Amino acid sequence: MEYYENEQKPQRALLISVDYGAFDAEASMEELYALAESAGAQVVGSMIQKLEKPVSATYVGTGRLEEIAGMCEGGDIDLIIADDELTPVQIRQIEDATDVRVIDRTMLILDIFALRANSKEGKLQVETAQLRYMLPRLTGKGVQMSRLGGGIGTRGPGESKLETDRRHIRRKLEALEEKLDEIEKRREQLRKRRKKDGVITAAIVGYTNAGKSTLMNFLTDAGVLEKDQLFATLDPTSRALKLPNGVTVMLIDTVGFVRRLPHHLVKAFRSTLEEAASADIIINVCDASSDEALLHLDVTKKLLEELGCADTPIITVFNKSDLVESIADIPSISGGVRISAKKGTGIDALLAAIEDNLPVRMHRVRLLLPFAKTGLTAEIRRSGTLFSEEYTPDGVEVDALVDDRLYAVVREYEK
Repeated sequence: MEYYENEQKPQRALLISVDYGAFDAEASMEELYALAESAGAQVVGSMIQKLEKPVSATYVGTGRLEEIAGMCEGGDIDLIIADDELTPVQIRQIEDATDVRVIDRTMLILDIFALRANSKEGKLQVETAQLRYMLPRLTGKGVQMSRLGGGIGTRGPGESKLETDRRHIRRKLEALEEKLDEIEKRREQLRKRRKKDGVITAAIVGYTNAGKSTLMNFLTDAGVLEKDQLFATLDPTSRALKLPNGVTVMLIDTVGFVRRLPHHLVKAFRSTLEEAASADIIINVCDASSDEALLHLDVTKKLLEELGCADTPIITVFNKSDLVESIADIPSISGGVRISAKKGTGIDALLAAIEDNLPVRMHRVRLLLPFAKTGLTAEIRRSGTLFSEEYTPDGVEVDALVDDRLYAVVREYEK
């Protein structure tokens, strides 16, 4: 359990939702529960109201709002979290009726992002998304940053660091976006350099808390934070992985997805997610033990399509298979691989699937390199596999496995 600065105990939260048929309200509420806990809240209750549509002024119906207000009278509830994106009017009306602070699903996710961001880019992206969310909500009591001081939904800039003035926030946004543009240009240059150098990239994507970081650590000893909570990893991590066939690929761990991820959050983290969009292979990790495994795969698929990854080879990985009682309970998808990243089972099958989807063909070669070209052995070690090298009077005899790019360079020295 995480605690807030200047607080002795976690905030007690009541979760509310309106089921109007646009999504699976029960499943979404379960996810909201997990999100709230990831932010450090103690969930003390939840309620779902069936309506044709949310009430424009109060989100829930008048009678239900009175019921919520009654629950808040004893002071046992510090925070109300709505499983939707609320309007400033809805937030104000619920706060007036309950005298309890109200945040919505987007504010909660932004708060977790603010908590998890470690890199300069991650922090800039979070602050940009928070400001964009705040800008249209600067009227009345819709955003009460000044009286909150460190609670859920207020991490990040807050009013203590920003005047609640539209012009000031717009200027701040412009400055942040300039910095993000500079970072994105550097990231794009790095991607171009990887392509030029023939570096193959494989992005690990998937629903949050599916075990992506555990898999990354098992394969590469990357030291990525592993935690049983949503969005434990926010900043991308890259590490080299040498496959059994000798090919080296660059594995990239990315931020996890959730259902109904607000569009402006996807936009704010687009440069981070571009790592997936530009990858040669996508490894889509899914929690096989979840009852909603197929739904999680669908959420990830739609987000990948939005990022323009429809034509990229995707390997579906059912992680945590050791937690499933029967193999028959794991969904069957063509090309899917069942693994346990924690126990290391099924990894050979995953590596074989990565090899099968490589964008390059490998060549086993025996070379006689002139002494003036012996520097090529270092290149073979870096991007291929050097089985042996032997110095002879005529040059260096090499037995190696190389890709198409390197083969074009060394083929003239084949024996």
